[in-house]
Amino acid sequence: MKSLKNLVIFCLALILAGSISISVATARSAQTYDIVIKGGRVIDPETQLDGRRNVGIKGDKIAAISESSLAVKKVFDAAGMVVAPGFIDLHAHGQQIPAARMQAFDGVTTGLELESGLLPVREFYETVAKEGRPINYGASSSWVSARIAVLNNIRPEANLLWFQKAFALDNWQYPVATPEQLAKIVALVEQGLKEGGIGIGIDAGYSPGNGSKEFYSLGALAAKYNVPTYTHIRNFSNIDPKSSFEAYLELVAVSTTTGAHMHICHLNSTSSRDIKVFPMLEAAQKKGANITVEAYPYGGASTVVGAEILRGNWRDRMGMQASDIEFEGKPLNDQTLNEMQSKTPGAPIVFHFLREDQNAADRKQLDESVLYPGGIIASDGMPWATPDGNSIDGGIWPLPKGAFAHPRSSGTFSRFLRVWVRERKSLPLMDALAKTSLIPAQILEKSTPQMRNKGRLQVGKDADLVVFNLNTIADRSTYTQPAQTATGMKYVLVNGVPLIQNGELNLKVLPGKPMRRNPT
Repeated sequence: MKSLKNLVIFCLALILAGSISISVATARSAQTYDIVIKGGRVIDPETQLDGRRNVGIKGDKIAAISESSLAVKKVFDAAGMVVAPGFIDLHAHGQQIPAARMQAFDGVTTGLELESGLLPVREFYETVAKEGRPINYGASSSWVSARIAVLNNIRPEANLLWFQKAFALDNWQYPVATPEQLAKIVALVEQGLKEGGIGIGIDAGYSPGNGSKEFYSLGALAAKYNVPTYTHIRNFSNIDPKSSFEAYLELVAVSTTTGAHMHICHLNSTSSRDIKVFPMLEAAQKKGANITVEAYPYGGASTVVGAEILRGNWRDRMGMQASDIEFEGKPLNDQTLNEMQSKTPGAPIVFHFLREDQNAADRKQLDESVLYPGGIIASDGMPWATPDGNSIDGGIWPLPKGAFAHPRSSGTFSRFLRVWVRERKSLPLMDALAKTSLIPAQILEKSTPQMRNKGRLQVGKDADLVVFNLNTIADRSTYTQPAQTATGMKYVLVNGVPLIQNGELNLKVLPGKPMRRNPT
């Protein structure tokens, strides 16, 4: 009797379980989604999903991924298209609305100012929140702003223009801080972390004279708050002493002794032409150093003409000439370079540290950076400026005639997919999309929990999505005509809101949200 009773109970449980499952399935099938992206090749680098699916979006979340049809208010036809997580750019200096719109055409749904960072951090977030942004935004706490402020006894301002103007001051790039000054610098950076900064921006290449104790103090602070640093190493040189190799050794030492997660900015440029940098970094990572790496797919860098890397014996150190430096697309010579460094030291310029289109060795060097194992793609995209040097911000669109910036400001991710995935077939699309979405999110998610919902195409994650044609995606920007949007993006959704639809930008929406550590 007891066994019969147990059998009855078991059967009833199965019936109830079946009815519950049927009810849930019925509820899901009856649900109407705000948007369904239909029939695309859906790729999620974390789960390795790669197949034809329909993606249902409800509000700002992904609500369904299904092989069967979904009830919907609005259908986006993705037949023949790739559907992927939106790209995450950890190195986006262009934090203005026009810069973000240019990046949206490049598939970027989150663009963060982490290398230089900004101060005061609270001021940055409050200002941007009032204006709104097309894509998600955020910033780190800026060491270089703190250093400029303390050594000049001035208040920092939370914009890149303030930093550019600081190049007219000559007492912050080289002096070693006194113990009292160092304490004030660290306190300012720590305040930025308390206000929600996403780690510490260490632009050491612009203030290479800072002492090793100062650099170490920043690593220790990052470890204390369990946040990454985003480091532009202090040296740019092929030769010892003060070589790029030496600077990377310093970074490895600080990371391993403090335990800090240290993220290397633009490995492609700061490694210069020294092939020994790559095996050294890989060896450090294999031995447990918490170091991550980024690169952008260009052999030309952007900086200001008054930067310290272009002073002294820079020609010998970098293997370059004045003609490798361009202002507004035109090469300089020794005379024009000296004049600009004297009169307009904050003017943005491009310098070609590699000529990958002309030199096989340079191309191989760039390949090593872009394809670095576990490394990510990041743009180092700059703000857009008018021909007379004024920043283009506000709601201006399209960009005015003659608008200028480095071409990476509009074509980084599309160029990466065009050249290394479609044309050269250097890596599979799945791995390439991990470099543009999943891995950047993973770099940040331990310290910034919001990022756990970014960079994935899974139910319950944020609906930051791109739909593009792999056969046509391409960068159009050049060094002489950079203000050209990338092509190939059919749809770009930010937090469930269509920002680009059928290749057209919606100027009426600003769906970007702040990416920020919880302020204390």
